Amino acid sequence: MALFRTGEIVTTNGIARAMMLDHGFLEAVRGCLARHCLGDWGNACEETKQQNDEALEAERNGKLIDSLFSVYDIGGTEIFIITEIDRSVTTVLFPEEY
Repeated sequence: MALFRTGEIVTTNGIARAMMLDHGFLEAVRGCLARHCLGDWGNACEETKQQNDEALEAERNGKLIDSLFSVYDIGGTEIFIITEIDRSVTTVLFPEEY
């Protein structure tokens, strides 16, 4: 069960292209999204993981204080997943698209 609302899930053109060209990459992105929704922030730095956890705790108390940011490695390719502070949109993107 997801720990927070993701809102609309969108991808950048780069991610969409990579998923169309490689079904394995598509499946891996789906897995990363599932991890993100469960509070597994992947390879994000410890400070970011702590900020994410604090944002979820605040949300449980009725306050939205920060976006949620995850970093994952898919076969040597890094992706970011970002859920906006108001939980209206979650974006999957490559770091160079940030």
